[in-house]
Amino acid sequence: MTSAQLGDVTIEFEIDGPDDGIPMLLVMGLGAQLVAWPTPIIDGLVENGFRVIRMDNRDIGLSTKTQGPAPTRADLLKAFAHRRYAQSDYLLADMAGDAVALLDHLDIEAAHVVGVSMGGMIAQQLTIDHPTRVLSLCSIMSNTGSRLHGTVAPKLLPTMAMTMTTPRPTDPDEAERRGVESFRLIAGPHYDADEMAVMVRRAIDRDINPLGTARQLLAIQASPDRTPGLRTITVPTVVIHGLLDQLVLPSGGIATARAIPGSRLVMFPDMAHDLPGPRRAEIVEEIVRNAARAKVCVSQD
Repeated sequence: MTSAQLGDVTIEFEIDGPDDGIPMLLVMGLGAQLVAWPTPIIDGLVENGFRVIRMDNRDIGLSTKTQGPAPTRADLLKAFAHRRYAQSDYLLADMAGDAVALLDHLDIEAAHVVGVSMGGMIAQQLTIDHPTRVLSLCSIMSNTGSRLHGTVAPKLLPTMAMTMTTPRPTDPDEAERRGVESFRLIAGPHYDADEMAVMVRRAIDRDINPLGTARQLLAIQASPDRTPGLRTITVPTVVIHGLLDQLVLPSGGIATARAIPGSRLVMFPDMAHDLPGPRRAEIVEEIVRNAARAKVCVSQD
């Protein structure tokens, strides 16, 4: 792994696959580090010839941490109540700018972009703001930014607010236990606690920053509705969502696909807010199929 100094922001990243492979940028979700991408998905993309780039978003993992007063539980709950109450040091557009700056750092003119959850929001914003830098878009278990679709199930809000404003346990075993249980709340029937424990431990060994997760959440809530911008997207797009998702309700994926002209919507009945083992091969297949549509477009020009 290595880092890039991109203006005032340092972004940690890792690259897998051939140097001459077609670039594919993977953007993780809220509070999730680059190690959260399941190995079978990375391997599947590499086997299809892609140069896979993963990054820690700002405030997470080994990337830049925002300084200043920590967000409170009240700040988070007010942000969920209405966008005008959301006070954030940055927006999703700034995080999309980090991704573009990383592509610049790597001398990559354009890449296929895949985003999960908040990463899907960043990927969408990147495509809206920097259309020439994106070859194809895959938005997974995300939404449009509209508060009418893809919201959080109300039963999860108190737990989310408490988790994000609670100091990290000093005992690594307790931190691991909490992480495994937190992901269990939003995962579906294929949840693998042992696999999750390994991922959580890797994240702990790098750097767990609950306050960074809170800052990212405020950035989500403070950012505008992307629906008008999504209607301008022309690159091949696939939208993937789970029908059991409670963190981003399935209406978020449906609204995203409706907003992006010519997009393909894939809904898995046994997927919640996770990347379930039995569906990973199909997810890779959908990403690769969507990327191939971009190649067709290029060859026709």
